[in-house]
Amino acid sequence: MDFEALLLEFLSGGNVVVLLLAVFLVVAVLLGVRIVPQSEKHVVERFGRLRAVLGPGINLIVPFLDRVRHKVSILERQLPNASQDAITADNVLVQVETSVFYRILEPEKTVYRIRDVDGAISTTVAGIVRAEIGKMELDEVQSNRSALISTIKANVEDQVDNWGIEVTRAEILDVNLDQATRDAMLQQLNAERARRAQVTEAEGKKRAVELQADAELYAAEQVAKARRIAADAEAYATQVVAQAIADHGLSAAQYQVALKQVEALTALGQGAGKQTIVVPADALDAFRNAFSMLRGRPE
Repeated sequence: MDFEALLLEFLSGGNVVVLLLAVFLVVAVLLGVRIVPQSEKHVVERFGRLRAVLGPGINLIVPFLDRVRHKVSILERQLPNASQDAITADNVLVQVETSVFYRILEPEKTVYRIRDVDGAISTTVAGIVRAEIGKMELDEVQSNRSALISTIKANVEDQVDNWGIEVTRAEILDVNLDQATRDAMLQQLNAERARRAQVTEAEGKKRAVELQADAELYAAEQVAKARRIAADAEAYATQVVAQAIADHGLSAAQYQVALKQVEALTALGQGAGKQTIVVPADALDAFRNAFSMLRGRPE
């Protein structure tokens, strides 16, 4: 018996209903069971109205009544880099390049409240950037970029909250200036560098003068200290001589006079004409008196 005969026999036996029922059950299972990937959420509608949002894993819906209308990725997304012109508080035209990262948390809001979510976010960011930069001067924009980014991110989050979106990051990639402003800033920078160099040079000269004055003051203090020590020594010697005269009378005074004569003759002999020695008439008496006094000098 061939295949056609077997098929006719099967159908003629009332098994058509069973076959149709089996096909219906298979189709119902296929339509009623939905497996959602980890990176997606599915929006289910029933007769054109929101029925449910399916999360990752196995989900069951009513076959033929419920239908998956939107498959929304919940991965983080990056908007294309955008540039917009803005004018600072000091009337400088700048071109700001921004980048925004976001992800969808509530797909039912995103698909039913906004048509082009990327375009809407880009427009919102552009308006907020212009408004915030208009409150700041150019130097503040350059130096407080992190604070500006935080402010822009917070404002964008407030604006897109009704769309079921979370803004994860907002970045200002670059702040560009027109050529005239660049040239003016370069001239200002060069002038500032020249001013700093002059200030540094002046401070160096001032420091050198201060150090020279300190050195001269130190030298003067040392000379004064040496003179004071010499004066103290001379005063002490005078005191000793005076005490000796008081204790020993005229002999001590004669000893000092004779000693000075010997020192004078010695200095004269060491002078430029040291080959010729001038000896006064009473030199021998002076030497004799000095040596005799040295021998008989009291201890």
